[in-house]
Amino acid sequence: MSNHIDLNADIGEANTPEWAASERAILSYISSANIACGGHAGDMQSMDNTVKSARAHDISIGAHPSFPDRKNFGRLELTLGEDITAPDLAESLYTQICRLMDISKGEVKYIKPHGALYNQAVRSDAFAALIGDVILRVDSQLYWLGGPRSKMTQAAHERGLTFIAEGFIDRQYDDHGHLVSRRLEGAIISSHADRITQAISLAKSGEVITRSGQSLSISAGSLCVHGDSAGAVETARTARLALEAEGLTIRAFA
Repeated sequence: MSNHIDLNADIGEANTPEWAASERAILSYISSANIACGGHAGDMQSMDNTVKSARAHDISIGAHPSFPDRKNFGRLELTLGEDITAPDLAESLYTQICRLMDISKGEVKYIKPHGALYNQAVRSDAFAALIGDVILRVDSQLYWLGGPRSKMTQAAHERGLTFIAEGFIDRQYDDHGHLVSRRLEGAIISSHADRITQAISLAKSGEVITRSGQSLSISAGSLCVHGDSAGAVETARTARLALEAEGLTIRAFA
């Protein structure tokens, strides 16, 4: 395994003062920031503020586009051709990414889909291809951050895009190496100690214990802490300390 690892977090999503304070605090511990760009959360002001904060902490900036579905925070699965057309979704994603590109003056280094869009692109050729085509349309030099063992990996390879697989510190995995649905009890790891154990295992050995108890290989170049999960700041802080204690350098992949 590599002697360095990236820590990323989904931010720019806050809609309360407490949540916003948590997002500001987490910037001290991560190396890459996935910034919401208006699809599921965020607006021009929040994007500008988050970009400035990321710059101040010397953090790599990534766009975090989603289904245009603020009502459901982008976590409701949509069907192409029924809930949204492919051209409409592609245009929305393109607009979201370009909005952040403009605000950051071109400092966006990578793209990470959000929520249901991410999960559907893990298993759907159509969604993965659509995202890949949008990234190509914006800039073929952008990295694509997403799930290992997924359709996104294949779509990136087919388009000559650089794909970075990520592991999740605070989520359970199934035996296929995909995230367990949030609808299932225990899908979000609540134990702080278990989160840190999973972070070290992913970073050091590339392995994770699945929901059924199996050991599964997951090669990850980045580890994610969900900015809206309970205890996110403490998880990011102690995960960084624990990983550094294991001899790993926290460094952005982009």
